Amino acid sequence: MDIPYSRVQLAGNEDRYLKEVLESGWLTTSSKALQFEKSFAGYVGAKYACAVNSCTAALHLAIEALGIKEGDSVLIPTMTFTATAEIVRYLGANPVFCDVEYDTCLISPKILRQAINRNDNIKAIILVHYGGHASDMYTPDGKGIMDICKNQNIYLVEDAAHAFPTKFEGRYVGSFGDVTCFSFYANKTITTGEGGMLVTNDEAIYNRAKIMRLHGIDRDIWNRFTSAKCKWEYDIIAPGYKYNMSDISAAIGLAQLEKAEYFREQRQRCALVYFSELNDISSIDLPVFFQSIEHHAWHLFPIKIKPGSPVDRNSFIELMSEKGIGTSVHYKPLHRMTYYKETFNLNSNDFPNAERIWKGTVSLPIYPSLSDVELKYICQTIREILS
Repeated sequence: MDIPYSRVQLAGNEDRYLKEVLESGWLTTSSKALQFEKSFAGYVGAKYACAVNSCTAALHLAIEALGIKEGDSVLIPTMTFTATAEIVRYLGANPVFCDVEYDTCLISPKILRQAINRNDNIKAIILVHYGGHASDMYTPDGKGIMDICKNQNIYLVEDAAHAFPTKFEGRYVGSFGDVTCFSFYANKTITTGEGGMLVTNDEAIYNRAKIMRLHGIDRDIWNRFTSAKCKWEYDIIAPGYKYNMSDISAAIGLAQLEKAEYFREQRQRCALVYFSELNDISSIDLPVFFQSIEHHAWHLFPIKIKPGSPVDRNSFIELMSEKGIGTSVHYKPLHRMTYYKETFNLNSNDFPNAERIWKGTVSLPIYPSLSDVELKYICQTIREILS
């Protein structure tokens, strides 16, 4: 078989909405982007949404709007994509790296408290909801991540690149922290090809992000060109960026949003097969989650090859590829990346859980169009390799 790691599914109104944009004669940011913002904000239960060209852009706008500046310290997990850390460096601030739980690959309240105790000048945390599983946001005893951030006067930015649609205690991720940032990259749970969304309940943060996403211009730029009245004048009130989302991308996003729960259910179907077929293989650890399975977005299904397995992680990936099955690795931790390791003098011994994860982790294919026959072949192949 030929089973890629990721396969985009376009199963709804993408063609229809794209045609509407093409026929409108206006292809960049306009009414479709605005519609996508309103629909997405309503979906996750946030007051405001700002559509941008990537989750990286959303994260950058988020911490800029919060006032993060040169010399500030921002806590992030080492188990994440570089975008989570690089946007901190964009502003001259310093990422402070912390470990994650082995089972969930998440920052826990305990890990957060320990990191704050070691670094008393943390101004913000960028919390990564790894794989589609929400972190422990609040607890009945008031010791969850939101509680800690509030008590310590620390801004909470949620990196939800993996976490749509994800819930914690029945609420969608996107309605907890000061700002939440989503990704619509081609392999994400819904896609716009390239794209992202910043959501917040804070009007000041929203207004700042909206201005900064397009060169610091003080008004919606498309009104200058689409209005029948003369509205050519505008002002630059800050040195902004070029982060806006086009209506072409937003049209795809609207169609994908309509199918978001169906897509999630189909990824859950895949996850249930993996749990059922692989749970007796002693040489691997399967994902662990503490919320309801229906609250998990299932963007990733990472297994961990244990020490002493018949093959190591790299050999496993090669053997799966030989059988026509694509896999990926999420992630090589940032403390192992040359730039971060050398710039911040990072030592692998300070991140024991991330090290243990990294040495064994492999992400299996998990997407709506993955057939039962393909899933059976994947599981049989894993069993053959690890037997």
